[in-house]
Amino acid sequence: MSEGTHDTVREIRHGDRDTLARHVAGSLAEALQSSLQQRSHASLIVPGGSTPVPVFRVLREQTLPWSRVRVSLSDERWVPPTSHDSNEHLVCRELLQGKAAAAQLIGLTSAIETPWLAVNDCAQRLAQLPRPFDAVLLGMGDDGHTASLFPGSDALVSGLDHEHGEDCVASHPEGIPQPRLSLGLHALLDSRLLILCFFGESKWQIYQEALTADPMQMPVAAVLRQTRTPVTVHWAP
Repeated sequence: MSEGTHDTVREIRHGDRDTLARHVAGSLAEALQSSLQQRSHASLIVPGGSTPVPVFRVLREQTLPWSRVRVSLSDERWVPPTSHDSNEHLVCRELLQGKAAAAQLIGLTSAIETPWLAVNDCAQRLAQLPRPFDAVLLGMGDDGHTASLFPGSDALVSGLDHEHGEDCVASHPEGIPQPRLSLGLHALLDSRLLILCFFGESKWQIYQEALTADPMQMPVAAVLRQTRTPVTVHWAP
């Protein structure tokens, strides 16, 4: 394991993905445990996709008072929670198992017809989680998106406004099959612990580009270049 820093970004480079998963899961568990010593419930925001799955499988076996942990999502496809395309479905299958089965999941979707009509409902759901969030885990796409803040999205200006932006934004990025609902940067940065996790040499190069990129072209750059909330980047080959 090696470390580096870029302004408010701390980089931790792991030798393999199992080591990364153990380290990140341990950091998340420590943040939740610390919070639960101070308040009745702790809050955890997690992404979908394949990257967090190894972390979930370690985290779910951590000994915590899971019944006092509230889990929600950084973003969601506007599909039923039973769909295999649903991030909620993934989290139920991979995180809310074992010891973590006692945690309370607060999903982002509802019976509302479109995510654009559900933005206020999303904000009300998030209000059930203690703020600031105790931990936010994010991933990064090949195009530099994070959560569902995609380059070229019509919701990107509002979504990247970390001072006055909305907690939730809806969009249907070009080339993406389903409409999306995403936490905006304003909400994602409202966290005591912010972790960005990704794997592979190609993602490392994308991350390097994002350190100096225009956030409108690579939205993850807005997470990396802000000065409000320190970010820890975890990477493994």
